[in-house]
Amino acid sequence: MSSSGQRLYVKGKHLSYQRGKRNTNPNTSLVKIEGVEDPQSAQFYLGKRVAYVYRASKERQGSKIRVIWGKVTRPHGNSGVVRAKFNHNLPPQSFGASVRVMLYPSSI
Repeated sequence: MSSSGQRLYVKGKHLSYQRGKRNTNPNTSLVKIEGVEDPQSAQFYLGKRVAYVYRASKERQGSKIRVIWGKVTRPHGNSGVVRAKFNHNLPPQSFGASVRVMLYPSSI
């Protein structure tokens, strides 16, 4: 297997927090995964790890790149959006930002 062009993740977008009409629930984030259009195809991603990778201004341990890790918990609605819980809630600045949905842990 050649290592050129092999990705261990699928791209996704952080849409928003889970919410009702008036209240938001920041400890659950909604993520739209590329190529997933219905709840049936979203089933594959349940339990997969999600990484929000961002750049900080201050260097820590020799790197300015930081990661917040999360996990896909369940589908949300009928359009293939999934809910994800993160170790630290994602900041509102990340609305619309890219996240990486890892293809592990795998149940295949």
